[in-house]
Amino acid sequence: MISLLQLGAELGPELLPCPGAAFSAKPVTGVHVSELEDPTAYLDGGELLLTTGMPFTKSAALSLAYMQRLGEKEVRAVGLGLGPWLNQVPGHVLAASRAAGIELVIVPDGVPFQHVSRAYWRLSARDDTTNLMDSLGTQTALARAAMRPDATSAVVRGLAQALGGWAAYLPADAGTETVWPTSAGSLVPDLRAESLRFNKAGVPSAATFELHGQPVVLYPILLDARIHGFLCIGSGRTLTKADRQIIMTVSTLLALRARQREVIVGTTNALGAATTKLLLHGQTEAAHMVAEDVGLPELPTRVRLLGIRLSAGDDPVMAARAAVRLAADPGLPDLGAAVEVCVLRHVQDSILYFVLPASGIGNRPKVGGESLEQDALLGVAAPGDHEVSGSLAAALGDPVSLGEIPGNLAVLRRAVLQAPDGRLVAVDAGDDAKSAGWVQLLAGYPRADLLGTVRAYLAARGTWEDAARALGIHRNSLRHRISVATTLLGVDLDDPDVAAHLWLAMRDSELGPRQR
Repeated sequence: MISLLQLGAELGPELLPCPGAAFSAKPVTGVHVSELEDPTAYLDGGELLLTTGMPFTKSAALSLAYMQRLGEKEVRAVGLGLGPWLNQVPGHVLAASRAAGIELVIVPDGVPFQHVSRAYWRLSARDDTTNLMDSLGTQTALARAAMRPDATSAVVRGLAQALGGWAAYLPADAGTETVWPTSAGSLVPDLRAESLRFNKAGVPSAATFELHGQPVVLYPILLDARIHGFLCIGSGRTLTKADRQIIMTVSTLLALRARQREVIVGTTNALGAATTKLLLHGQTEAAHMVAEDVGLPELPTRVRLLGIRLSAGDDPVMAARAAVRLAADPGLPDLGAAVEVCVLRHVQDSILYFVLPASGIGNRPKVGGESLEQDALLGVAAPGDHEVSGSLAAALGDPVSLGEIPGNLAVLRRAVLQAPDGRLVAVDAGDDAKSAGWVQLLAGYPRADLLGTVRAYLAARGTWEDAARALGIHRNSLRHRISVATTLLGVDLDDPDVAAHLWLAMRDSELGPRQR
């Protein structure tokens, strides 16, 4: 903005303050020339209005009324051109300007008003150039900040510092907010409420609203017409063109970060789904190899299977978020954090399977003194519930080894399909289902006859010599195969309970369904 002080310095003797006064630093929005008795219809407010004084020649009352109209329009100043009508500033004009709160300046006789207008636009052009250079420097710094590991925090902090106010980024998926300075964190609940209203409106454009008496501007961060988050800004002042350029740069940088995260998450989910599919089909060793080769976290030794029932059109991501808030059977743990970070997930036959680590799953938390089970019974909706069907249900199995997953799959699937709408039920696979899964794993091992080896070992009651003789192999070869079988199943074959159930399961598999 150009001030009267700058304009006076630029024009020198061609623009003077009234006698006994000095130019103020008040900014003016433009220069306008008019000889109308009421020019307010052509003014926006904030201008320097130039006039030869024709309205002031009639009477003091009319001069006062004239100045009052300008004051109501919030005109910044009046420039009185001496010569055509007035040779000096009348006292009643000076008094009227002071009463209306309008600054009065003098354009000496013989100085064209056009000189004043041109000086204003010269200064404005210089100001725009300076602001542009400052803006480019700020944008370059923000682009560098976007390359840092803490890119979102760095960009939000840089924006707030550039605007001299505060800034916040709110992910649309209710993730963790980024706010700078931290003292502005108290505004987050109100900003969240406004962003939710904005999101429901479905209009991907900026919005302005008032918060605690100050204007706040909210910008949606768009990616392929989808809102990934909201950039909220409180500068405490009117935003300039350069400010808006900086804000657009930050919005673009945040959108690029959202795209990067989306690509990374998509790739990780695809690799996690492939690994999960191998686990569900009993290919434990292959799953370990894939997870290690592609950089996934080390697979847990003990897991719990979670199955979520999907209906046509359900979004698996939204279904997973909603499932952790379902009314749960007594004693079931809180799954929220475990499900959120789990990459071992796969959709198969309308069921979304999660392979969750058995350790690290906590108790279901309290919300406002009431459990999430009660929330669900009372009809409290979780974020995103509107994007899944009302028939959503889930089942959680007991801790098992990776090798026991296939044997528990059928029981889990049956429990998921039979679970009442809106409930998370517990599943006890039972020893028979587990031992049947062991048989499948042993039979499916491609490198050796593990099923026959374990059968001979159990028949010999753990005696190495007898079992090796029955198989016609060396004792060391037998030890190696039993070691592989133990690792594959995740159980101790010398445990009497394990041995008994596994022996009966092998007998069942030999008899076949017609002979049982």
